[in-house]
Amino acid sequence: MLRLGLLLLILPIFVLMGVYFWELNDVRECALIQGGHWDYLAGVCRESPQPFVPWVERHPWLVNGGVLLSLAGVVMCMLGLYVKRR
Repeated sequence: MLRLGLLLLILPIFVLMGVYFWELNDVRECALIQGGHWDYLAGVCRESPQPFVPWVERHPWLVNGGVLLSLAGVVMCMLGLYVKRR
């Protein structure tokens, strides 16, 4: 149970960071290389300035689901450390 808890604790963090930095790469390419403005809602590069929309508002299920999985991992780790091995 301890190993599964550690996996649930750490894996969602790396998935969230991976998706976030994947999008950040597109945003930086749009701003620095193409000279445009990133449309966060549509996920495309535009010529006119676009409003900033936070990542947690665009992907609430991914963020909240990752936090819940990490919380479940913490609980499983605590139970795995609390219960004696046979």
